[in-house]
Amino acid sequence: PTEAITQLSELGLMGINSSPDNNGSGLDALAYAIAMEEISRGCASVGVIMSAHNSLYLSPIDNFGTDAQKEQYVTPYAMPLTDDDDGSQKMNIGCFGLSEPGNGSDAGAASTTATLDGSEWVINGTKAWITNAHEATAAIVFATTDKSLKHKGISAFIVPMIDVEGFSLGAKEDKLGIRASSTANLIMDNVRIPKDNLLGQPGEGFKIAMKTLDGGRIGVAGQALGIASAAIDCAVNYALERTAFGAPISKLQSIQMKISKM
Repeated sequence: PTEAITQLSELGLMGINSSPDNNGSGLDALAYAIAMEEISRGCASVGVIMSAHNSLYLSPIDNFGTDAQKEQYVTPYAMPLTDDDDGSQKMNIGCFGLSEPGNGSDAGAASTTATLDGSEWVINGTKAWITNAHEATAAIVFATTDKSLKHKGISAFIVPMIDVEGFSLGAKEDKLGIRASSTANLIMDNVRIPKDNLLGQPGEGFKIAMKTLDGGRIGVAGQALGIASAAIDCAVNYALERTAFGAPISKLQSIQMKISKM
C-alpha cells in the first residue's frame, strides 16, 4: 500500500516517536497508540507496516544508536519518502530480524552468527517471518557473537538490504490476513557490514531485543483495538442492512444484545 505509506510519511506518522532532530515527530507513547488504533481501524496491513517500522526498527536505533547511526538509519527513515540522487523518489522502510526457523522469537537462542573480520562483521543465518521484508531497505538483526556467553553473547546490528552481496529474501508467506504487509525470511550468507554497524555494545543484543519488544507491544495493542473497532463497525453496518421478517435485523433484541456485548 505505497500510497497509504506515503500519506503516513507526509503526516509524520512513520517517525512518530523519533526526535525532530532526525525528521521525527517527537510524540509520546500515548499519541503513538492512538494513531496505531485509528490507522489499524482503517487497514490492518497499513497498521502492521507502521508498527514494525516505528516500534521495531526506529526505536532500537533511537535508544541505542550513535549519532552517526541515527543520521544514516533514522533521519531518512523517519520521513521515508525521500529524493534519491538521480532525482527519483524512494521509500525507506525498516524491519526487525529476531525470529528464526528453529528458535521462534527466543532472543536468547540466536543461531545466526556474526564474526568480526578486520573492519567488518560477517553475518550468517536466516531470520523468519519478518514483517516488511520485501519493502524494507534496512534491518535490525540479532546474531550470536560469543556462543559461550549464551544470551549475553548476542549482539544487534544494522544491516543494509539493498545491493548487499550475500543478502536475499525468501518468498512472501501466503497469509490468511494482513496480506498487504509482506512477511518473509531474511537470508544472510557471508553478508559483510561495517564494524560501525554494531548497535549498542557487544553482548547487548538480548537487552536491546527485550526493550524493543516491550515498546512494540504498545503498537500491537493499538492494532488490536483498531481491528476490534473495525469489526464492531462491520457488525453494526451488517445488522442495519440485513433484513429478516420485513425489517433490519438491528431491530431484533437478540442482535442488539450481541452488538452491545461487543
